[in-house]
Amino acid sequence: MKMLTPDPQNNTLDLTLAKLNKDKLKRKEQKDQLFNNCSKKIKFNQILVSNIVSDTSNLDGTSEESSTGKSMLAQSTNKKSLLDMVVTKMDNLATLKWKKISKENLNLYYTKLFSHLLACKVFNRLEDEVQYYSGDLLKVHIFGRWHTVPRKQVCYGDPGLSYTFSGNSIPALPWTPLMLELRDIVTKLTDQTYNFVLVNRYKDGNDHMGEHRDDEKDLDLNTPISSLSFGQPRDFIFRHKDARGKNALRKIEPVKLVLENGSLLVMNPPTNKFWYHSLPVRKRAMQTRINLTFRKIIVK
Repeated sequence: MKMLTPDPQNNTLDLTLAKLNKDKLKRKEQKDQLFNNCSKKIKFNQILVSNIVSDTSNLDGTSEESSTGKSMLAQSTNKKSLLDMVVTKMDNLATLKWKKISKENLNLYYTKLFSHLLACKVFNRLEDEVQYYSGDLLKVHIFGRWHTVPRKQVCYGDPGLSYTFSGNSIPALPWTPLMLELRDIVTKLTDQTYNFVLVNRYKDGNDHMGEHRDDEKDLDLNTPISSLSFGQPRDFIFRHKDARGKNALRKIEPVKLVLENGSLLVMNPPTNKFWYHSLPVRKRAMQTRINLTFRKIIVK
């Protein structure tokens, strides 16, 4: 068995976990207050999320008191996992309809994986459970200066793993039951092994991600990156490395996708070697999007 050497970032992880626990109650109070003050109900494709919040018994990882005083979770030991529910909805995973997008060295597969109702349930649970990094863990070093990323982010993964990009290294928090379920779904569909997931939360269309390639030395570049999206649909744009900027070497049209609520995008090699991707600002996108990108980190 390959042993992991002690990582000096463990101290960073301990401090991060301590801060997250300390802020947990405060974040919950702020979230409850924001929800109570919100007079406009949140919509995704005309289905009210507020009507779905209470209908999460099959997904809820916390206990909820029933009329008999027993937790709903304890009453049912046969609740379906997310994987079971996805399989049930599709009857057979082999019948899943994939859209293949290909161009010069661009190799993508896209599908609407979750039903809209189930995707909303997952979105609500992510909103309830995920706690995001703050402070220096949200900064990147670009063109000689440190910038705070215009979104929230956190990562989960196997023990000892971290992800270094744009001059910053972020340690992975331990897998949660929900993250493991989502990872297992992606693993079953792609037949790939993932040991890490990066979670980004875009509160509305002002939150964004600039053009970049996921080609860091920490990543196994032979493993596809699988991206799950929940909430607000957003434009996702691919641009070839030779077709960027005013001094572009060639004229290659960009490729634009709309990542829907409950969708899965698989970015196969060698896509990230030749194509940049971005999630641009969209002022008309009024609601929140949560994205999970599953990756394979090289264990050193």
